[in-house]
Amino acid sequence: MTSAMRLRPPDNRVSPRAMVQWGLEYLLGWAIAFGLAVGAAAWIDASRWVGFPPALVARIWWLPPLVAALGVVSALVAPVWRYRVHRWEVSSDVIYTRAGWFNRHWLLVPVSRIQTVDTEQGWIERILGLATIKISTASHEGSSKVAGLPVQIAVRLAEELAGRAHDLRDDAT
Repeated sequence: MTSAMRLRPPDNRVSPRAMVQWGLEYLLGWAIAFGLAVGAAAWIDASRWVGFPPALVARIWWLPPLVAALGVVSALVAPVWRYRVHRWEVSSDVIYTRAGWFNRHWLLVPVSRIQTVDTEQGWIERILGLATIKISTASHEGSSKVAGLPVQIAVRLAEELAGRAHDLRDDAT
């Protein structure tokens, strides 16, 4: 009788500052949505647009506060949820990541398959001292990224992975 194998969570969490980054990113996105909701409400209210039922047009100004409330809840809840799920680990021969919201996505990338390792920093990451590493392979599904790492760890990890991948390719030829 065989027991089903279970993947354990990768050992490392991203930086807690990643929650601030993600929260700010959500707030910025929802701020744009709020602006669009205000514009749409003003346009619909001013034109008394006949494309909507009159009861909806009469309550159109509920839209911006609803969008704002959803944005605040999203910016407060989603980063914490994301932080609890997103993990990473690098062993001698594999990069292991876990991500996902409702559906979990475990990805194991063999170091020997790495083609490129990139480190990038958006402006919010730069302010918070964070970075993202992107690990590319020949396979779309084999490519991975780890966001929310402290800059020093991301740079060191990218250099280490690129060096290991290079050494493994040289051994194979």
